[in-house]
Amino acid sequence: MLVAGVDSSTQTCKVTVRDLATGMRVREGKASHPSSTIVHPDAWWNALLTAVRRAGGLDDVVAISVSGQQHTPVFLDAAGDVVCESPLWNDTESHSQMVDLNNELGREEWIRRTGLPLTLSDTVTKVRWLRDTNPEAAGRTAAVAVVHDWLTWRLMGYGPGTGGLGQLITDRSEASGTAYWSSETGEYCFDLFEHAFGKSALLPRVLGPLDTAGVTGAGIPGIPAGIPIGIGSGDNAAAALALGLTEGDAVLSLGTSGVVYAKSSTPTHDYAGYVCSYADATGVHLPLVATLNAARNFDLGAALLGCSYTELSNLALQATPGANGLTLLPYFEGERTPDLPNARGSLHGASLTNFNRPNFARAVIEGTLASQVAMLDTLRDCNVNSHRLLLIGGAAESPAVQRILNQMVDIPVVVPEFDEYVTKGAAMQAAVALTGSLPTWQVAVAELPPAPVEAQIVEQHAAAKTMLGYTEAKSDQLTR
Repeated sequence: MLVAGVDSSTQTCKVTVRDLATGMRVREGKASHPSSTIVHPDAWWNALLTAVRRAGGLDDVVAISVSGQQHTPVFLDAAGDVVCESPLWNDTESHSQMVDLNNELGREEWIRRTGLPLTLSDTVTKVRWLRDTNPEAAGRTAAVAVVHDWLTWRLMGYGPGTGGLGQLITDRSEASGTAYWSSETGEYCFDLFEHAFGKSALLPRVLGPLDTAGVTGAGIPGIPAGIPIGIGSGDNAAAALALGLTEGDAVLSLGTSGVVYAKSSTPTHDYAGYVCSYADATGVHLPLVATLNAARNFDLGAALLGCSYTELSNLALQATPGANGLTLLPYFEGERTPDLPNARGSLHGASLTNFNRPNFARAVIEGTLASQVAMLDTLRDCNVNSHRLLLIGGAAESPAVQRILNQMVDIPVVVPEFDEYVTKGAAMQAAVALTGSLPTWQVAVAELPPAPVEAQIVEQHAAAKTMLGYTEAKSDQLTR
């Protein structure tokens, strides 16, 4: 028997069909999403249908589930029509709304109530953004979902003109990324939502880890009607599920964003303002820290050097640790951790002797990884300690990324075999909808050889941040 997992990510929609017994990939299809940071949700639905078609259709599939980008809202009217385009989690226009919400209720109140140091990525800031920038659309909004919720609802046969808002569902991981739900109580904080939006709206029902969303509706191209739909989850929760994450493990995922997270039996309240206390897909917690800038830095580096990703990696490995003093702060699109929405990328320490192709390639990779290693440190500051680091994401296959990361951390680094872990986690949730329990699918990993820590890499980046005034007390919001 076959099950399907969907990953509606920031950049693409991926559909993977897997064997129910083993989790092995049988076939897959992909479709691109628009590159802008404000997108009409129809683009995500159309991409899903295209990815299904490119995967050969799902007529032989017995269950399906969706995972996707967290936070990004979909605004619906009473008839089930999309009200307006959606600001993505990485759209920075909502920074002023984040500042306003923190000022109005107090930054610590959001952390105490929801476990989230409020960021411009959280759904609640996007809700306030719509209220402030398009009050007419806000007035017509009857329900607010996130991408995974809305796509699941569409798979159930609902959509424009159908109503059925009461059938919107979500899971704990997605609810925990809204900043109006508490992972401690398992309940929405409706007053926080209404404070941000200025009115009430219907919010999706939060289902448990072993619940089923429903069944597929009729007339969806390439997808048979009446097959069970898994509850789904946010992308990081799905990947953690697929990796079989246990306490003591940390994951570094290098995709559009950089994400570091770990599994924890208890929620986190980081009053320093970095760690988000998300929920996972099994019923416990997934404390997480994220950056806006990650793998796209490598796209930029390769483009500027006129080389392939393989050549970028080879060039970086020709340079010594620290790139002979050349240091890149990769805040090309502003940054979320630390809170630097108006910052931009900057190159430091360039000289006639060190400004060459190998050093620049290494500086791009070191700068990107330095931001990620700093996030691992913030988890430790919250007593979320790890004895192993799992490296995943599209950039994880780079030999330079592997070797340089291994020189920057003091715990073993392991690289799981390459897979689409978000679609795999979603497929596991599809299996739950069919069988009532999570399947046990094995993951092969390779541990990197031990390497001495090269402290100068992190020291150079700390010095560059200090020089630009980017080093601040954690309790302050830096809006430089």
